[in-house]
Amino acid sequence: MGSKKQVIGGPLEIGGRVLSLSRAIRAGDFVFLTGQIPMRDGVPMTDGTVEEQTRAVLDDITKTLAEADCTRDDVIKAMVWLRERNDFPGFNAVYADYFPVEPPTRSAVVSDLLVDARVEVEVVAYRPLKDQS
Repeated sequence: MGSKKQVIGGPLEIGGRVLSLSRAIRAGDFVFLTGQIPMRDGVPMTDGTVEEQTRAVLDDITKTLAEADCTRDDVIKAMVWLRERNDFPGFNAVYADYFPVEPPTRSAVVSDLLVDARVEVEVVAYRPLKDQS
């Protein structure tokens, strides 16, 4: 593969519209996932609790990581956006279930999101490429 970047996964679609971004990119030993919002049947999940939305996001992240031959254990950094400060305890409880041992570093902010969801999560994973020689 050399030093060239590799797009992971197919085109990212929301509501039948192809977005102008990649689901994930491998660059050498690093895999960068785009920010994930909770999705249900290809449409943003705007209902449900923060716990339900967090599970949906982390399940999608797990699937995308698998397409890059990674697991959640390979995640080294997570960036989290929450719509409401009061959602942090519920988010954190679910997040701890997905990263119970040696969790990645993390930043979390409260912010208005572009989609009417309660949470968005972006991760970076590190998984050395197999020796290609």
